[in-house]
Amino acid sequence: MFGFSDMPKFLFSFLLVLPLVSLIHQLGHSIMAILFGGRVDFTIGKGKTIFKWKKVKLKSVYFLDSFCVYEKLKYDNRFTHSFVYAGGAIANLASIFLVNSLLMVGIIPTNLFFYQFVYFSVYYIAFSLLPIKYTETTSSDGRAIYDALRYGKITCNPD
Repeated sequence: MFGFSDMPKFLFSFLLVLPLVSLIHQLGHSIMAILFGGRVDFTIGKGKTIFKWKKVKLKSVYFLDSFCVYEKLKYDNRFTHSFVYAGGAIANLASIFLVNSLLMVGIIPTNLFFYQFVYFSVYYIAFSLLPIKYTETTSSDGRAIYDALRYGKITCNPD
């Protein structure tokens, strides 16, 4: 049962762990886009911009969402765009393997932070790869991969 004594853990998860997992997810998209010659605009959060450095923006409600938008890729085909769309899930999966490897060899201790980190990372992978169309212009990563591979349809804003 969830009680008041669980509120610190909830706030810790909501304000630190979940945004970190989201950041890693979006960095995966961004790194893939950069690898294939694209330029990336990266935004962390929603609301008023509180910090801007080159193409990176930090918004006041940092824990709500993050996203990247990339411009045309130098290597522009359905496969490179599919890799960009899959980049977030790949980054989350790599972070899970890294954390579990470090736990297994005893470099980092077992604690709640790493448990929640892996849990939210699995959540991000599973739900980002479901092929869902959110609106007419936005889709999940899984749907964007499907559309790119099947129809050659390219959207330059992985969620």
